[in-house]
Amino acid sequence: MLMSQVFAPTLRETPKEAEIPSHQLMLRAGFIRKNAGGIYTYLPLAVRVLQKIERIIREELEARGCQELLLPIIQPAELWQQTGRWDVYGEEMFRLTDRHGRQFCLGPTHEEIITALVAAEVNSYRQLPLRLYQIQNKYRDEIRPRFGLMRGREFIMKDCYSFDRDQAGLDESYRLMYEAYTAIFNRCGLTTRPVEADPGAIGGNATHEFMVIADTGEAAIVYCTECDYAANVEKAELLPPAGAGESSSVDLPVVEEVYTPDCKTIKEVADYLQLPESETIKTLLYEVEGEFVMVLVRGDHTLNEYKLAAHLGTSTFRLAEDDSLVGTGFVTGFLGPINPPAKIRVIADYALQAGGPYVVGANKADYHLRNVVVGRDFTADAFADLRQAEPGDSCPRCRGRLAGARGIEVGQVFKLGTKYSKALNATYLDENGVAREIVMGCYGIGVGRTMAAAIEQNHDEDGIIWPLPIAPFHVIIVPVAYTDPAQKELADKLYAELTELGYEVLLDDRDERPGVKFKDADLIGIPYRITIGPKGIQNGFVELVTRRTRSKIEIPLEEATSKIRSIIGSV
Repeated sequence: MLMSQVFAPTLRETPKEAEIPSHQLMLRAGFIRKNAGGIYTYLPLAVRVLQKIERIIREELEARGCQELLLPIIQPAELWQQTGRWDVYGEEMFRLTDRHGRQFCLGPTHEEIITALVAAEVNSYRQLPLRLYQIQNKYRDEIRPRFGLMRGREFIMKDCYSFDRDQAGLDESYRLMYEAYTAIFNRCGLTTRPVEADPGAIGGNATHEFMVIADTGEAAIVYCTECDYAANVEKAELLPPAGAGESSSVDLPVVEEVYTPDCKTIKEVADYLQLPESETIKTLLYEVEGEFVMVLVRGDHTLNEYKLAAHLGTSTFRLAEDDSLVGTGFVTGFLGPINPPAKIRVIADYALQAGGPYVVGANKADYHLRNVVVGRDFTADAFADLRQAEPGDSCPRCRGRLAGARGIEVGQVFKLGTKYSKALNATYLDENGVAREIVMGCYGIGVGRTMAAAIEQNHDEDGIIWPLPIAPFHVIIVPVAYTDPAQKELADKLYAELTELGYEVLLDDRDERPGVKFKDADLIGIPYRITIGPKGIQNGFVELVTRRTRSKIEIPLEEATSKIRSIIGSV
């Protein structure tokens, strides 16, 4: 393709709205344009990248027995009401009402509608397993769309659904999809790490996120430096500390009440008493289905509410607010587990099994208690894994050290079980004619997000550095002056020969200064640049520049096509 014909309006200045490299560079390089918050137009260069990612996805999924279909974007409310998610999804769901007063939504995901399809069409074990997928737009009314394609209100997603006879079948489908995802992201040229994760609103009992490791990632992950364990910090497991419960309170000083005026936060207490936050206990009071529950974590740790919900067996809880504590005797900022004003269930994080001594609230305004030892001065009704994992913690698998990183979620795989098939009556008859619920899995990839993540992982100060398999073009030919007959003849010849070999070639035929052409080539991120100039023609060579390494080599004209082919390889 000729550069003069490419619709890629580049920008020299970075738009103020763009906060991260992928957003900045896609705007500057003419890949996307914003229509409204979280809604973008994909320009031709972006479409070429998206199509390549989609082709890789299709090839890997279909190699594993998946079939493509296309489901409607507009979905009837009745299906979502049957699964209970019409209300659960909340304000993120775009809802609409037709002229007859019937309610619909713009699909944020498609579990309901595909399960209804399978429920209507599958009735025998002979029709299973079944793996169906689509690549289509999704819609979520994000409260704060940001970071370009990372968190939008309209986005392209590949969603796949597996339907099996039993758990063993689901395990096999999950394995195949896990394998497919690994292959997909490897072929896209991305460095990813699968991590254990929380299933969230999708549901299910097991899930992995595929994270592209990047400093700008929204998600925090931890991974073991000695084994293959990795997890999102929301999901990462932690074990009781070594020697938990073995500490002795012998010779430790007795509990002492200390005056701590206006010290309501852990930092304020620690600073006032001149001790580290790790020697305090953070006491949190939750309202859980009509009763108060006291939750304790070490002062320097962060409570993980996902873990708390798992321990409580409910997500219906909230942090107690001042107005709900009126008349209870509980004093905000000075709560503690010793002699509370009412009988209350106490749940403590594993880390507190180490004993102490600690500083805790005295349940009395402006006072705390010091020298508190867990087990001696109070006991918890239960100890559990309640805190958020941090780098430096022990691995729950091998007791090695956990390291931390930031990641961009580009894909996620879920074991759904029978959550949707039960609600929507998706059953089959087994070999004995007995009706059984279909066991399901679902598997998503953010296609636009994968494109953005590739940029986050592959860029420099001059622009994008596309991995070859998903680059919009493989090679750009840049004649210093295309109006020069000798340069034009050679450029046209190389263009034709490389195109014949199957490479996607961009020929910069514009009447622009060489510097402008070079800057655009770097900004757009074409992996290889062939420069043709008068000096090279005079001396019998062209220059090949590799975008990633900036290495330059001079190639004799008579060997240009074959030498370039040997360097780039197959595509």
